[in-house]
Amino acid sequence: MSADTPRQFHLNAFLMNAGHHDAAWRHPRTRPERITDLSYFQELARTAERGKLDSLFLADGVALWGNARYNAVGGFEPLTLLSALAVATEHIGLIATVSTTFNEPFHVARKFASLDHLSGGRAGWNIVTSGNVAEARNFGREEHLEHSLRYERAAEFLDVTRALWDSWRDDAAVVDRERGVYAEEGAVRAIDHRGDHFRVDGPLNVPRSPQGHPLLVQAGSSEDGKEFAARYAEAVFTAQQTLADGQTFYKDLKSRLAKYGRTADQLKILPGICPVVGGTEAEARALEDELTGLQVPAYGLQQLSGMLGTDLTGLPLDGPLPELPEERDINGNKSRFTLVAELARRESLTIRELIARLGGGRGHRVFAGTPEQIADQLEEWFTQGAADGFNIMPPYLPGGLDDFVDHVVPLLQRRGLFRTEYAGRTLRDRYGLERPAGRAAA
Repeated sequence: MSADTPRQFHLNAFLMNAGHHDAAWRHPRTRPERITDLSYFQELARTAERGKLDSLFLADGVALWGNARYNAVGGFEPLTLLSALAVATEHIGLIATVSTTFNEPFHVARKFASLDHLSGGRAGWNIVTSGNVAEARNFGREEHLEHSLRYERAAEFLDVTRALWDSWRDDAAVVDRERGVYAEEGAVRAIDHRGDHFRVDGPLNVPRSPQGHPLLVQAGSSEDGKEFAARYAEAVFTAQQTLADGQTFYKDLKSRLAKYGRTADQLKILPGICPVVGGTEAEARALEDELTGLQVPAYGLQQLSGMLGTDLTGLPLDGPLPELPEERDINGNKSRFTLVAELARRESLTIRELIARLGGGRGHRVFAGTPEQIADQLEEWFTQGAADGFNIMPPYLPGGLDDFVDHVVPLLQRRGLFRTEYAGRTLRDRYGLERPAGRAAA
């Protein structure tokens, strides 16, 4: 971006079954029976593309999140679904969560290279280390790997996957029928990796893809997570409740880039926001209250217990949280634990009030208002040094995404804050990032 080009932000649609509110499935505007219906997700993807959004994102875990008795949980494996959405869309980026703890680098490198080819260069990988003991117990482990060890493994995992993506030169396939040569000698090379966690010979069995590497996304905000993001990530999905917290995180993470030889514009920070859109502020707040009224307390209590690493079963809902462990003693999602604990302390919330506050965004900011008020909020965070864009988390689907695309996006476009047409061909083009140079010829 040149100095004369106005700075614009990036928008990602975070799609989650019936919507991000944990009671969305009970609302008459949602269709929870369609969460394994391909056409439902195709419709959502086309809506996001109609709004010219940079990308859509599917979260994932390798255990059943939440209690299926009380929420529309489960559904498609994301890379499978994104492969189908690749042929139903033309421009929008396709980002999937895949864990570095419960996969091997060769599998992951192969799958994302395949998706990048299938989509014409629109693949993105949200890198997680997983934070749930239930996931460990689906892979033969009684306990989860220790937090810092997960990030150590993740760093080596990224080094291996990037080497595999680069194991084919861009011009490897010459398809010379007369000489009988498909790929030039030396253009496809083994990586011969020998590390503490992985032994991988390579090369990858997929040629180098349109983007070279998929867009690399990260979502952890712990100290380990921020350092990992500064080293590898090109976009970060994060959660802050206040502008001041957003500014602090933004400044901190950007300041870490220089030690890895990176510049501030090589990493985009996208805080999550769950926008509850209404024709008037009163309508928006009424919808928010309606969703809160549909919550199942037993579900919210289970989710809150998981976030805090503390069993809250049997405690009075109208009482305060009990004494909590220190962040250093949490082996799950450290940053989310701290965010929720600080929110409860700062506003003196009871357990019931905290469950209500977390229902729409699980710690991400929820804002109910008119399209103008929501656009104002996004503009403030963007211009005041807290965001390069936003991870949009509709409280209910499909209507919550429709409301944002039809009523908020046009306001952002008129203010010059967001594109009116797609430019470039790949997801990297959307995020203003260069294509990594291949290393196979080195």
